[in-house]
Amino acid sequence: MFFMKRWSRILLLVILISAATVTAVNAQCSICTKTAAQLGEKSARSLNSGIIYLMLTPFAIVGFIGYKWWKNEKENNSQVE
Repeated sequence: MFFMKRWSRILLLVILISAATVTAVNAQCSICTKTAAQLGEKSARSLNSGIIYLMLTPFAIVGFIGYKWWKNEKENNSQVE
């Protein structure tokens, strides 16, 4: 039990650190990079942030579903024993 609490805290810390450094990541394809270069620096940062946001949303949904599945399996296994 202690291990899982520790693991979840470490995972939460990694997620928070990753979210804080989103602006430093360049997540643009070649077409988006060319478009961003024409828009200017401020607009390019906004475009990059939007791309990162759109990328993180499916990961968050899948992570939430995976957590619920894992929690349900854990409860089912404890009832069987």
